Amino acid sequence: MKVEYFFYTLLIFALISCQQETTTDYDVRLINLNPGHFHAGLIHMHDYPQVDPNVYVYAPGGSELDSYLNMVNQFNNRSENPTNWNPEVYTGEDYLSRMIEEKPGNVMMVAGNNARKIEYINQAIDNRINVLSDKPMIIHPEQFSVLVDALAAADEQGLVVNDMMTERHEITSILQKELSRQSELFGEMVPGSPDEPAIVKESVHFFYKTVAGETLVRPEWFFDVNQQGETIVDVTTHLIDLVLWQSFPEEPIDYRLEIDGVKVVDARVWNTELTRSQFELITGAEDFPNYLMDDVVADTVLNMVANGEFIFKARDVYGKVSAQWGFTNPDGGDTHYSIMRGTLANLIIHQDIEQDFVATLYVESTESANQEQFEDILNSAIDNLSDQFPGLSAEYTDLGWKINIPDEFVETHEEHFTRVTERYLHALNAGALPDWERTNLETKYYLTTQAYSKSRSIR
Repeated sequence: MKVEYFFYTLLIFALISCQQETTTDYDVRLINLNPGHFHAGLIHMHDYPQVDPNVYVYAPGGSELDSYLNMVNQFNNRSENPTNWNPEVYTGEDYLSRMIEEKPGNVMMVAGNNARKIEYINQAIDNRINVLSDKPMIIHPEQFSVLVDALAAADEQGLVVNDMMTERHEITSILQKELSRQSELFGEMVPGSPDEPAIVKESVHFFYKTVAGETLVRPEWFFDVNQQGETIVDVTTHLIDLVLWQSFPEEPIDYRLEIDGVKVVDARVWNTELTRSQFELITGAEDFPNYLMDDVVADTVLNMVANGEFIFKARDVYGKVSAQWGFTNPDGGDTHYSIMRGTLANLIIHQDIEQDFVATLYVESTESANQEQFEDILNSAIDNLSDQFPGLSAEYTDLGWKINIPDEFVETHEEHFTRVTERYLHALNAGALPDWERTNLETKYYLTTQAYSKSRSIR
């Protein structure tokens, strides 16, 4: 019995030792710096095998930190597939210097007030910390050269720096891209013109809405364009990313090269009005903060530069992106519209009340297409994708041929943050972003900041 007890004890110690070793041997230790936007919490929606569940949080404290911790707690305590995150929190006004001094992790996640974001990114790179940033990384044209230098410094040190482009993981955007590569169906992308661009991305967002089952409470600074950034340098980051990703798959588009011909053709911005009561409903604040008062009319209505659009050109292809914000949508949620124009077919995404605010992909034949055989050509193109996306089908509607997508390929916007994080971890393991993505990262912010400047010059 004593011998059996001895070996049993040894086994227990071995198992404990093994468990300790496997739970501490992680490639990635995550730092979350000043998590002031709900995107900071959404990366914790799932666990990742290579990421330490201990996440090191540095913040000044307050309601934004509380919201982040509450979201992490919800994920940890849900009934299905609970997560195992363990936030180790430091609060204090010296949160940035304390993070640099202690440097407990090798990847910094930053999502929140954008006024200091490029400073945070620079500090992380200077201290050999990889960066996963929410968009936008910069909000003013004078910050572009700072970003370029920061990315070059990261490259020299072998660090991986990228932003979170969730919309690439929306299944209708994926299929729009894939069908545009089926030349018998799509033909070639038309060059387009400023009046009728070859590719268009338009989105309408709402300040008052629900995220992950909870009514979203936005911080007051979200409405300050000097802290959040104007929409023309914020949401359009996603849309430009999609345009480059779909139009030039895995091709670097370099704003510095004459052959790529990257240029902003036209740009404009305009305001959204929010009443005091609407602002209170969104933020919980009873009054406008002092830093917004210059944009408040008659002490009751906030005029926010919350809308922007611009037309640009890359490799002789014209594109247009547009992003707008309203108070709320009584009929449903955010809306989206996109079109890719081909010589034989147009690929169109509608997300509006007719689609129950679910992004839906349609295919529309052009005059140059073989109308009699178009259905067969479309079905053949779908069949070409069957290995990767089994179960796709098409049915004719008033808006064109609707692509029916099996539920297994449809994910929520919140779930896209898991895909973005997984992709980033893959790049981290490879030691670098793909060349095309690294180049297009700079081009994207070149376009948004040039559009910002252009909108000023023509107002």
